[in-house]
Amino acid sequence: MEKKKIAVIPGDGIGKEVVPAALKVLEVASHLDEDLQFDFTEFPWGSEFYLKTGEMMPKDGLETLRDFDAVFLGAVGDPERVPDHISLWGLLIQIRRGFQQTINLRPARYFQGLDSPLKNPNGFDIVVVRENSEGEYSDSGGRIHHGEDEIVIQNAIFTRKRTESVMRYAFQLAEKRRKSVTSATKSNGLVHSMPFWDEVFAEVSEDFTHINKKKIHIDALAAMFVTNPESFDVVVASNLFGDILTDIGGAIMGSIGMAPSANINVTGEYPSMFEPVHGSAPDIAGKNRANPIGQIWTAKMMLDHFGKQALGEKVLQAIENVTKQGCKTPDIGGSCSTTEVTDEICRNLQNLI
Repeated sequence: MEKKKIAVIPGDGIGKEVVPAALKVLEVASHLDEDLQFDFTEFPWGSEFYLKTGEMMPKDGLETLRDFDAVFLGAVGDPERVPDHISLWGLLIQIRRGFQQTINLRPARYFQGLDSPLKNPNGFDIVVVRENSEGEYSDSGGRIHHGEDEIVIQNAIFTRKRTESVMRYAFQLAEKRRKSVTSATKSNGLVHSMPFWDEVFAEVSEDFTHINKKKIHIDALAAMFVTNPESFDVVVASNLFGDILTDIGGAIMGSIGMAPSANINVTGEYPSMFEPVHGSAPDIAGKNRANPIGQIWTAKMMLDHFGKQALGEKVLQAIENVTKQGCKTPDIGGSCSTTEVTDEICRNLQNLI
């Protein structure tokens, strides 16, 4: 039997509700696969930990996590008590960059039973492959002077190594899907970084002549995610552009609470991390109203990462069965609780075997 050691960090707000929900689904899934078993270890890191210790996680946190097969994260943030730049960089970004999780995968698809805000969602099914370690979110830059003379510099850093890596990953993923890759660019406005991005995309695409490819400026691409999302398969984007597009992806599904993501270490040297796109939602925390689907879909992505794609597809099918039945949380037009949706997904998953 294959035992996977999972570091569990529920984090803040609704993370403490949706993470246990997803773990319950994973336990059901493991019972349906005689070759899979999970060993969960929970860590109480996050904003409350910061308020007690002055740190979002201990100084040896990365060393502690390194021996796990994956990190399963809930949500980070408590803006009323901890500034966002502290909560984000003290935990999430530190893990992403410390473990060289250079690829961020964020799917978006239409689910039967959900009221997409789109008039004609047409069964869209997109995966955004986002560069996760540099680009516009580089911490290179600074501030000098004060008052009206104050100067702020934020440098976007693009390396050939990381740019080529994310593009190759996107093309390789498209080979397993519908064989189409779209590059998000803005080379008509960003005169150094995006022409470079386009050049690398053209070079990499030469090794994948059987894959359909196109490049679209980010402003037009964002609009097309709303007007024509079914025309996209795999989209490859820089850190900032990928972040924007995937929030649109969550919105056209019906709720950002639906959206999952995976932070992938492509070499296997360090664990990858799996987290939903939504935040900690402190306004509904503790009310049993949070949508658990984003976290459960994130668990499905972790199963895929472990080579359990068939089992992962059953989890996704169980989710859609439940949305079709009308068991939904309030953010997607239902009246069911977090617990009720989770229990229904578990029941449907058991019935799929």
